Amino acid sequence: MFQRKQTKVKGSSLRHFGSAPFFTICDIANDSIEVIANANEHHAHGMCQPMAALEGKHVDVVVTAGIGAGAVQKLNQGGIKVYRAIPGTVADITTQFIGGKLEEISLQNTCSQHDCH
Repeated sequence: MFQRKQTKVKGSSLRHFGSAPFFTICDIANDSIEVIANANEHHAHGMCQPMAALEGKHVDVVVTAGIGAGAVQKLNQGGIKVYRAIPGTVADITTQFIGGKLEEISLQNTCSQHDCH
């Protein structure tokens, strides 16, 4: 799943996970894409509820340019790994993910006070 700032398939990644108006869910095995709205887009800093945004969706991985420790912790508790996106389109990022070239984000390397986005 990728967060995005526009609904076009060739849209680019937004810099911060919780503030994205849309998420793109890429099913690599079935070569399909679904775009869903982020109903939790407007929230206080540190109050992102990523699992609510993904409710009812099967997501194994989140790829984003920036994300806080609280959101990573909630996603990890839900069995979802988080990876740092490269600049580019959803297609570019998907290619990099499939090739194993994206860094996994842990609690130790999340954004802190918006210093990485």
